[in-house]
Amino acid sequence: MMSLDLVFEYIVSPAFFHGAALTLLITVTALFFGIIAGLVIALMQETQLRPLQVFTLIYVWLFRGTPVLFQIIFIYNVLPSFGIRLSAFLSAVIALALNEGAYMAEILRSGLDAVKKGQRTAGLALGLTTTQMMRFIVLPQAARIVLPPMGNQMIGMLKTSALVSVIAVEELLLVANQTASASFRYLEALTAAGVYYLALTTIFMVLQAMLERSLDPKRRRREKRPLLDRLLMAAERADVR
Repeated sequence: MMSLDLVFEYIVSPAFFHGAALTLLITVTALFFGIIAGLVIALMQETQLRPLQVFTLIYVWLFRGTPVLFQIIFIYNVLPSFGIRLSAFLSAVIALALNEGAYMAEILRSGLDAVKKGQRTAGLALGLTTTQMMRFIVLPQAARIVLPPMGNQMIGMLKTSALVSVIAVEELLLVANQTASASFRYLEALTAAGVYYLALTTIFMVLQAMLERSLDPKRRRREKRPLLDRLLMAAERADVR
């Protein structure tokens, strides 16, 4: 029978808190560099230079075509044979960031393609430079389009980060597994880890909703409408009196 007291004890223990903090750090760091890599690859795909297009094609094909677990193990175990020795944490972040970059590149490319070419032409016709046109016309519209799939990808990355336990990074799942192995209380240890994962994914979902709201003026106006309606009705009642 599950002991709720033991679950709570695990949740507030320094080991689980450290594991959750390391999981969050790996996820955020990998996402940061993955988004940058994805944006660079997406912009390179926009160019007409054949070498860059071939490079981006190989990059996306390579990292989308092999498992994340394979990439983690490859970077951690194979690179030392070429004289490149990385810590387990750094190997995990690099592998996850490179994998995330391939998926983010496709998401960002679809967002950039969704902005109609006529708007780009209109921006250039108004005298904007290519950089200004991308900054003030294309990227704001593309950001609203790509935010939902990017949010899903971020939550997926948080869960994928559990794979780095295979190279002994002491993230949340490894801590839970080691605790359960020592006490044979698998249900309590994994329940505590599940609580942390749910809390972290909830934070990501709330941040996504806030970003979507900030980038969508129509949504903000719709959410304000009931309050405005109430104010107008109150004003009308005051005029009647």
